[in-house]
Amino acid sequence: MSLRLTALTVALMLAGSVHAADKIKVGFVSTLSGPGAGLGVDIRDGFNLAMKQLNGQLGGLPAEVIIADDQQSPDIAKQMADKFLKKDKVDFMTGIVFSNIMLAVGPTVFENETFYISANAGPSQLAGEQCNPFFFNVAWQNDNLHEAVGKIVQEKGYKNVVIVTPNYPGGKDAVSGFKRYYKGNITEEIYTKLGQLDYAAELAQIRSIKPDALFFFLPGGMGINFVKQFVGAGLSRDTQLFAPGFSADEDVIKAVGAPMIGIFNSSHWAHDMDNPENKRFVAEFQKEYGRLPSLYASQGYDAALMMDGAVRDVKGKVEDKDALRKALRAKHFKSVRGDFKFNTNHYPVQNYYLRVIGKDAGGRVTNKTMGTIFTNHADAYVAACKMK
Repeated sequence: MSLRLTALTVALMLAGSVHAADKIKVGFVSTLSGPGAGLGVDIRDGFNLAMKQLNGQLGGLPAEVIIADDQQSPDIAKQMADKFLKKDKVDFMTGIVFSNIMLAVGPTVFENETFYISANAGPSQLAGEQCNPFFFNVAWQNDNLHEAVGKIVQEKGYKNVVIVTPNYPGGKDAVSGFKRYYKGNITEEIYTKLGQLDYAAELAQIRSIKPDALFFFLPGGMGINFVKQFVGAGLSRDTQLFAPGFSADEDVIKAVGAPMIGIFNSSHWAHDMDNPENKRFVAEFQKEYGRLPSLYASQGYDAALMMDGAVRDVKGKVEDKDALRKALRAKHFKSVRGDFKFNTNHYPVQNYYLRVIGKDAGGRVTNKTMGTIFTNHADAYVAACKMK
């Protein structure tokens, strides 16, 4: 009898124990082709740079990063996520750019009890009532950068404003965020197709309205084409452009050049931020890829560092979901943006900054940080999240 009890006790102990993983697997699904490819490529390159600096390890364990292109399609992204979860049995997922794709993929990831570390998409749904213990956003909540622009446009006293944004969840969050802090007259809200590249009809509409300011959120190739066409049509002479950092960062500046000069934009990060982690990141990114990093690249980089810190905290025992969640919340890594913390909905509480595009001392067209818009700013949806 005693031998049976001993054997049973040992069996129960083994069943209940959590062993360190031999390898950490990361499923990276992102938009790597089409008009939004620049965003996904920058997130990937930032993530890969961090992995190189970590010697291909996460938390001291060998790591495998499996990369797939979602082609900006929710259906393709779901197929890739299913493969990562069921066949590859990944420990983390990351990489998604667009919120409609995140909302399509999220339920499958969460049902599988796999942690998703968002390096970009931060839909309002996942910040509020649909918040999830397996979702962390290391970047921002969708509204935040738009809220910061709304505050600046309000403070500068513009009275006749037009908004241009794609008709998808991220675009709707953009409008909500901007209007939360801008209380002046919005003459028109123009919604475009996601991925649209020709803005002739919209520019004709803007010309007839004659706004004194225009707020646009058009990520990647959309923003590149819009600014070129807007300036080419001569509209920038009478209308001041404002944008979130998504539409006015180094990826867009490199593609557009001088027409970007004078655009005010908001960000939680900038390449000229003065901290040791950011200086190293910017220098190493330029050395590795021959270009300045964008905010997307900084977010991909931070996502890898966040995983590394959490895996190290749990000593590789990633199957212990509660311990891993606690480690992710603790945020044991130094971000390139400086200090921030996670709110109860797993979205950041952090600073947001005003930037303006101009020429630096070397004549390069780039962003310059002008000051702080928000300090320790939280999203507007956290009260609806029931997590503690």
